[in-house]
Amino acid sequence: MGSSPITERIYADTSVIGGAFDEKFSRDSRAFFEEARRGRIILLISAVTLEELKGAPEHVRQTLDSVPIDAIEYLDVTDEARILAQAYLDDGVVGPAYQDDALHIAVATCARASSLVSWNFKHMVNLSRIRGYNSVNIKIGYPALEIRTPTEVLHDQQ
Repeated sequence: MGSSPITERIYADTSVIGGAFDEKFSRDSRAFFEEARRGRIILLISAVTLEELKGAPEHVRQTLDSVPIDAIEYLDVTDEARILAQAYLDDGVVGPAYQDDALHIAVATCARASSLVSWNFKHMVNLSRIRGYNSVNIKIGYPALEIRTPTEVLHDQQ
């Protein structure tokens, strides 16, 4: 119920927002946003996500409007996050063309998110990439980041 303490702060990348309107991902993306509306999680949204959403259709951009403002934590891209993202690139976790993907991971890591959710299986929710990001995180002194799909973090998965 609404009186339980909120402990999970979950970063959602742009694919989760757009996924609410994708036949393959809509059920679990919508369920994820419903968890935020119910106060079960704090939704972390970064300036990277907001910038990527600028080119999205209006109905996609409005997805965030359905979540109460007190259930969203907006995150800036800090110098710390830029340095960490560059470390991912330098280590070859992803190539320079995917700097925004590295920034999503870095912002979530620096914000100490409980996890990051994405439908990006090529550059984020991919075992070798997850190991790469977390190897860099641990080498530099950050905690490992749980990188999952929305399906994996839903509370009511029956």
